Amino acid sequence: MLIVQACGKNEGESVGEPGGVIAITATTGMIADAAKVVGGDRVKVETLMGPGVDPHLYKASYGDMVKLDEADVVFYGGLHLEGKMTEVLKKLGQVKTVAAVTDTMPKGRLYEGEPGSGIPDPHVWFDASLWTFTVEMVRDTLISEDAAHESQYRQRADAYIRELQQLHHYAQEQLGSVPEKYRVLVTAHDAFGYFGRAYGLEVIGLQGMSTASEYGSKDVSALRDFLVQREIPAVFVESSIPRKSIESVLEGAGKLGHEVIIGGELFSDAMGEEGTPEGTYVGMFRHNVDTIAKALKGEKQ
Repeated sequence: MLIVQACGKNEGESVGEPGGVIAITATTGMIADAAKVVGGDRVKVETLMGPGVDPHLYKASYGDMVKLDEADVVFYGGLHLEGKMTEVLKKLGQVKTVAAVTDTMPKGRLYEGEPGSGIPDPHVWFDASLWTFTVEMVRDTLISEDAAHESQYRQRADAYIRELQQLHHYAQEQLGSVPEKYRVLVTAHDAFGYFGRAYGLEVIGLQGMSTASEYGSKDVSALRDFLVQREIPAVFVESSIPRKSIESVLEGAGKLGHEVIIGGELFSDAMGEEGTPEGTYVGMFRHNVDTIAKALKGEKQ
């Protein structure tokens, strides 16, 4: 309620006026990165959830409310990625431009997340070819706000989409080189479903799709037995989730005589630090692909 009451452009204010920029607030780093690439020097982008922040457990701070208040445009993931904050963002759309970047994704390419929930898996950024629809949504939204610079938005979006298509093919080639027996991706929570489908990996998570879901000793035992039976060489930790849960699984496998290593740290619900390669969507994605491929092929990092 506080956000909706506080937000809204002042009378006489206009977006995209000469010399001005569009103020954008994005919920996640992946969305913010798309806005920066497509918007170029026409936008100023703020992010609510930075490196290491788990969107499933995120709670808005006063500073976040200020970012929403000052934005001309707000981009969010949708598909319940932002949890309880989703309703707030929808209400915010009554007073300013608010767009869920997944709204235009083909429904046939989305699949149910938690069984029986009826809600699609929100982790769509793990299929680079699917993420191109986000770029198009950002492009079209910026054009609607700032039609005078349409050609610039289209040029940058087209170039970025080509880069994402190349990234998609790169992932297919690298992960396709992993021996079929070892094409199994084991992580702390089930965030990589789209990744597995797009790049030919069986995906297993200790926790459910949301890190808010709990796991118990039965889950640990079941995953331990799976690793031993399938002779899986490596599992992976995530930058936004404590590694304690997955380490307990490795300890159990070791007691049964099967050594499993931590193949590396993956970026799942958040990107890396700003200013690093992993602080961009493309850099984060390539890091994940290279880390997984090397570990599953038994190569040293």
